[in-house]
Amino acid sequence: MSKKLHIEKNTVQETLVIPLYARKKCTELFPTLYQDETAARLIEGIDYDFSANEAKANSLMQRFGFLEVAVRQNDLAWEVRDYLREHPRAAVVNLGCGLDSTGRACDNGTCLVYNLDFPDVIEAREQLLPAREREHNIACDLNDTSWFSKIDDSGGAVFFASGVFYYFLTEQVCTLACAMAERFAGGRLVFDAANRMAVKMITKTWLKEAKIKDVGAYFAVSDAAAELSDWSEHINASSRGYMLGYSNLKDPSVSGLFRLLARVGDGAMGMQIVRLDFAS
Repeated sequence: MSKKLHIEKNTVQETLVIPLYARKKCTELFPTLYQDETAARLIEGIDYDFSANEAKANSLMQRFGFLEVAVRQNDLAWEVRDYLREHPRAAVVNLGCGLDSTGRACDNGTCLVYNLDFPDVIEAREQLLPAREREHNIACDLNDTSWFSKIDDSGGAVFFASGVFYYFLTEQVCTLACAMAERFAGGRLVFDAANRMAVKMITKTWLKEAKIKDVGAYFAVSDAAAELSDWSEHINASSRGYMLGYSNLKDPSVSGLFRLLARVGDGAMGMQIVRLDFAS
């Protein structure tokens, strides 16, 4: 990367920087729990003022936020690798990819990796993370399902979305999931979600800036198995706790206080990884 990618404040591309910075900090703070060397390298290739991020990076809740990011990426990667064990040539599809490299991290040498996002995001990705062999960067709107035709699912397909569906209307998530279940039989979709109270907190700033008052229209779920399996006869829904469903976090880098906050997140906030298995 000879020329740095300049990113202005208050632009759509700025939304790429925050999660990328969080993954870099995760790697520094929780090295035995999470590693994303790509994030640290990409930060060096971006011309952006990180001073505000650095100023608050050491606060208690900010560090817990970094831990949440690390755990989420580990959870989603676990589900992708689990699917690949039985479908080694599957399509691994990152929905709303940003500058995330989870698909590459899960590459088993035979799968196909797809990264989907809006055109300006994919433009930035092409500069910083140009597609490799068996990898495709696709510019699209996830709600325009014409992108389905660009996915080779002859070996199966596992889709994942990280921090994406909080900003979708419930009907949009339902419509997309049902269409995917019809088109990608035998596939799997995994994503992070939370209950209504948590979603209000997550989207508070964004909704205020967008002057949106109907928070209740945005996707939230308390009991995925009960609520989402009814979407379609082709969908079997299940979930695990986001913070502790895949790991007990008994890692030297994670404090007892953070493990307590993790239990609160999975409990009162309903933070979870939702898994939708599509009937064959």
